[in-house]
Amino acid sequence: DYAWYSNNSGSRTRPVRNKKENPFGLYDMSGNVWEWCWDWYGEAYYAQCAQRGVVQDPMGPSSGGSRVLRGGGWSNDSRFCRVSYRYFNYPSFEDFSRGFRVVRQF
Repeated sequence: DYAWYSNNSGSRTRPVRNKKENPFGLYDMSGNVWEWCWDWYGEAYYAQCAQRGVVQDPMGPSSGGSRVLRGGGWSNDSRFCRVSYRYFNYPSFEDFSRGFRVVRQF
């Protein structure tokens, strides 16, 4: 009901707002395309944050070679289509299952 993934996408991206909105009123935060995040990827970063007591919205390492991807995509199993699932890739990587969300701050 909330995400496009391998079993319901028809093996392609889909237009926005054709699934239900999440409890925050946002559409397509899970599935359809992986979303590039500003954070650099660090494999042990979240464990290190937890040890320091930083558990809410850690920003990622200050530098790195790969950026974080979240949310899963149309070609993934449903278990990967959730915002809490992190993946990573090089910023120069291109693919039809990666994208980004434009954010406007007022």
